[in-house]
Order: sequence, then structure tokens, then C-alpha cells
Amino acid sequence: MWKNTLSIKTIVAIGIGAAVFVILSRFVAIPTGIPNTNIQTSYAFLALMAVVFGPIAGGMIGLIGHTLTDVIAWGSVWWSWVFVSLFVGFFIGLVANRINIESGIFGKNKIITFNIVQAIVQIAGWFIIAPILDILIYAEPANKVFTQGAVAGIFNFITVGVIGTLLLTGYAKTRGKSDSLVKE
Repeated sequence: MWKNTLSIKTIVAIGIGAAVFVILSRFVAIPTGIPNTNIQTSYAFLALMAVVFGPIAGGMIGLIGHTLTDVIAWGSVWWSWVFVSLFVGFFIGLVANRINIESGIFGKNKIITFNIVQAIVQIAGWFIIAPILDILIYAEPANKVFTQGAVAGIFNFITVGVIGTLLLTGYAKTRGKSDSLVKE
């Protein structure tokens, strides 16, 4: 079944992407002052991988990367936030066909599309889904988890908006422009 669903390229991307996600989450994160909430560069990388490899890869990188990070850093998994990492990777990946980064073109309209999508996904994930799941699964106090979710969401939005856009712009420059051939 997997053979027909995922290419070897996508499976390798998931493995490498999850490993890089863990490294970034552990070693390139900045504390915010809010308990258990950091500025994470890993979500900019997740956005890049989701746009390049699509929603399945994006979702799996978020799921596996966040799960491994939690196990390594905390000794247990915080499933509500892991689910949101899957959600973010998957739904940013859905915009991949519309952006078509492999065309080598990542101009103003595609940057705007990418950032509108990632903003909607981050708001839904961190401002709504994560806090509600924290309350339902872990019986956490609402004021605590909505504050954590909002802080994580704002910083992830900014990080993906700035670093993610730069990563995608750089990646697009490595591709051949689909409109670069001219008939003589």
C-alpha cells in the first residue's frame, strides 16, 4: 500500500525532515518567558518541507519531529501540540500545488498566498485547536493554555512568515524558471 501512496523521495524527505525538525526544536529555539513555550525555527523548516514535498510529508514531519522532540526534551509526549504540528505541516502542504515552488517562481502573489495560508493554519492550530485539546486531554487551566497557544501561534506566524518565506525564496532560486525559455 505505501508503495502506491508515497514515493521513496517523499519517505526520505519525511525521515530527514523529522530529524532536522528535532535538531532545530532542541538547539535553535528561543525561550519566550511563557512556560514550555519557545520561539521555534523548526516551523519555518516544516513549512519549507511541506511546500516542497506536499501535505503528507508536511504532516508526517510535524508528527514525527514533534513527537521525538517531546520524548528527548521532556521524557513524554504532549499529544495536543504534536497533533497541531501535524495539522500545520499538512495544511501548509496543501498549498504546495498552488505555489508550485518547483517552477522556480516565488514572487509577490505566491508569497502572499503562502503567508495567508500559513497565518490561517497557525491561528486555527495554536489559538484554537491546541488549547482546546490541552483542556480536553490534560484538564489544563484554560487561561494558561490559551496564553501558551497564542504566544506559540504569534511567534510561529512570524518565524514562518520571515524565515519560511526566505527559505522558499532561496529554494525557488535553485529551480529552473518555467517561463525562462523563449521561442526564437
